[in-house]
Amino acid sequence: MGGGFYISKFVGVVGIVFGAGAVATVIALAVVYSQEVAKNEAVNPTNGGSTIKPPVTTPGGSTVKPQITTPVIPTTAPSNEPWDKYRLPDTLKPDHYNLTLWPRLTVNAQGLYIFTGKSYVVFQCVKETDLILIHSNKLNYTKWEDDHLAKLSALGSTPAPTIKKSWLQPTTQFLVLELNGKLAVGESYQLDTVFVGELADDLGGFYRSVYTEEGEEKVVATTQMQPTDARKAFPCFDEPAMKAIFHITLLHPPTTVALSNGMEHGQVWRTSFDETKKMSTYLLAFIVSDYDYINSTNDNVLIRIYARKKAIADGQGEYALNKTGPILKFFEKYYNATYPLPKSDQIALPDFNAGAMENWGLITYRETALLYDPKMSSNSNKERIATIIAHELAHMWFGNLVTLRWWNDLWLNEGFASYVEYLGANEAEPDWNIKDLIVLGDVHRVFAVDALASSHPLSSREEDIQKPEQISELFDAISYSKVRSSVFSTYLNTFAYDNTVYTDLWDHLQMAVNSTGTSLPTGQTVHSIMNRWVLQMGFPVVTINTTTGLINQQHFLLDPSTAGSVPPSDFNYEWIVPIRWMNTGFVQQQTWLEDKTVTGNNWILANLNVSGYYRVNYDNTNWERLLGVLSSNHESIPVINRAQLVDDAFNLARAKYINTTLALRTTKYLRSEREYMPWESALDNLDFFYLMFDRSEIYGDMQTYLKYQIEPLFKHFGNITENWTEVPTGHMDQIHPNLRTTVYCSAIAAGGAAEWEFGWDQFKAATIAIEADKLRSALACTKQPWLLNKYLEYTLDANKIRKQDATSTIVYIASNVVGQSLAWDFMRDRWNYIFTQYGGGSFSFSNLINGVTKRFSTEFELKQLKQFQADNSEVGFGSGTLAVSQSIERTTANIKWVAENKDSVQTWFRTEVPKE
Repeated sequence: MGGGFYISKFVGVVGIVFGAGAVATVIALAVVYSQEVAKNEAVNPTNGGSTIKPPVTTPGGSTVKPQITTPVIPTTAPSNEPWDKYRLPDTLKPDHYNLTLWPRLTVNAQGLYIFTGKSYVVFQCVKETDLILIHSNKLNYTKWEDDHLAKLSALGSTPAPTIKKSWLQPTTQFLVLELNGKLAVGESYQLDTVFVGELADDLGGFYRSVYTEEGEEKVVATTQMQPTDARKAFPCFDEPAMKAIFHITLLHPPTTVALSNGMEHGQVWRTSFDETKKMSTYLLAFIVSDYDYINSTNDNVLIRIYARKKAIADGQGEYALNKTGPILKFFEKYYNATYPLPKSDQIALPDFNAGAMENWGLITYRETALLYDPKMSSNSNKERIATIIAHELAHMWFGNLVTLRWWNDLWLNEGFASYVEYLGANEAEPDWNIKDLIVLGDVHRVFAVDALASSHPLSSREEDIQKPEQISELFDAISYSKVRSSVFSTYLNTFAYDNTVYTDLWDHLQMAVNSTGTSLPTGQTVHSIMNRWVLQMGFPVVTINTTTGLINQQHFLLDPSTAGSVPPSDFNYEWIVPIRWMNTGFVQQQTWLEDKTVTGNNWILANLNVSGYYRVNYDNTNWERLLGVLSSNHESIPVINRAQLVDDAFNLARAKYINTTLALRTTKYLRSEREYMPWESALDNLDFFYLMFDRSEIYGDMQTYLKYQIEPLFKHFGNITENWTEVPTGHMDQIHPNLRTTVYCSAIAAGGAAEWEFGWDQFKAATIAIEADKLRSALACTKQPWLLNKYLEYTLDANKIRKQDATSTIVYIASNVVGQSLAWDFMRDRWNYIFTQYGGGSFSFSNLINGVTKRFSTEFELKQLKQFQADNSEVGFGSGTLAVSQSIERTTANIKWVAENKDSVQTWFRTEVPKE
């Protein structure tokens, strides 16, 4: 999944589903936070919507009573019963599912969008048991003739035991069946269910997305299953290791198109799909829409890009279509494994909480992550589309073909995909030199989180990751950005269609090491080296003394005073570190930190091209030498390392390894720098200074210094653009239409209510999602508090700001110094609503909490933050739980840093600009 977010809240429905073929009958009850309103209703897709009266014939041929299922309310004290645990027992193993779903794209009499379904799963008993647990969340079931919620049949010669008791266990999200006898080991059984759910706008499971085209409101029925929402669409063994084959059928209006993981077949209102590969439930997708598409064929693989009809007509899918084929072909070579499906569908959705999702054969995207318009889209938009497509296609092998056994090893999926996305995008756009950007996009990004005492290891213990919210919390920068590796082909060929754990990878990396003769430290293996990086959190700072040649390491913490709160590690927070380095511009032979010696006659630079996951500190003499080289001959240091020196210096200063003015001195040479990466690194780090000081008198001095530093760069680009009239050819040099966001923001900031309302009207009228995003961001730039408060209220109305965009809009407002306190007050006041309605999967809540509090640097703000944590302990923070602790830790460190550095920083900025 690319840059994912999600969670859901449900308004439940109950009822009866349809009979054979085209006929379907529903008795639906709407449950609005446990309040039920009942009314019989059914719609036949072939007769224009006539009502059919119960009783109903079920898939098994028996008559179903139109009864309502009532969930069992769990006791306050959890029992030790299997249904009160969150993990499935190891007694049953699914083989295949047969699932028919009918989403209603119009509201029923109760004002609800619903879907109805019938399903059976064939499973094998692997351990004797008299209990069936299958995941189910916010589904309501039709009772069968024996008054139970499901029907059990034996597929062998031994009859199936009868069902003694059946109920729903909402807390652990199970449909529970107690049996009057035991299932026999080795025998196969079939479990049939008939159910109804709400096609809600909660962005999880089977949900609805709404858009307007040519004045007509249209509904898309779509899915987002990862990590634990397949159970909201149908009853299933919803764990990644429970792989099975799926047979999907969708009923839908004749004017719509139905898609799923397999190739489609069937009538205009009933579409069946080829059976899937053996796969996990979280990779399922099924969509009904009024979309159009463009297509091409690449090595017998059908590639289709689906989107709103106008977007397709305007050519917004062309870029994605042109780049998908080359990226697919690259990964086939890279993994040494053929793409195993006949098609690769990619679809852009108006409402989607993640950036994209790697459903096998039907990848779903936000519109901004797939659709490109050369007139409106910036260069960074184009880069994001290329890298996200590459990320999701990489998952077709690493994640889909080979899958993690449990979510504690999520990094196996996301970490590797986050690395190879750069390789795939580089294949699609070889002139961009995009592989270098992994340092800015991933390494620096994860350093910021992994330097906190509240960080976590890549791999957690299975027993520590049980609840859905604990799983969602793992979708963070650590899991996505900490892994950088590239030896997968043997791994893939061995574990195809299987589930795996991280130690399997080390075995195959060791085989690669042995075959190539790569030198490892004495007595070490890939296991012993990599376990230190995977099983303990954080990373080291490697300090090199160029006078003695000695090297040492220490666990790098942004706030050293938090060392006492760091959990113990079996490896004592020591790592086996490869040292790639250069001496006075000449590359030296790689060594290992345990060798503890690096010497040189002049300046030394370590972690060449940032090939290792660590920061580097030097003795003062070498720092002065490096500053001198930057000043006199900066190009003798590789461009990636120029960005690294700036980033390392600023973070070493925050951690008190060096003084802050030394870090600031790394920016002085930028008057001569023309490359993107060092400038971006410097601006990213100076952004922290802006956050700390943009409410103080230091802000003006900072602006004066930065204006002085950037003047030569401005003149340089004026020259190469013929006085800003031509677009440069280099990917990292381009500026148009990249200025659009800045122009919009500046105009809104300088204007008043009329300008804001004009921007709002343009946002609502925008037909290109990327353009709408730029305007949505710019609207947060106003300096008028009342407009910002109005904008905050708009985030509570999905008709004004889509739910997928609500939390990021609040963060935009908080990024405005005028809006920061407004956003913080708003978030605190409305937290219960935000938590239940906004969606809080992978990044949503953590981004919101970190984004709103990133400017905090006073004791008063720290006190408020701790109170916020205490006040909402019962409501909870979902996937943002860790973010609250991280925000408290960062705020504490910020308070100390400002107190210790305010005066020296102001003096430095004032003295570094020449007097006119």
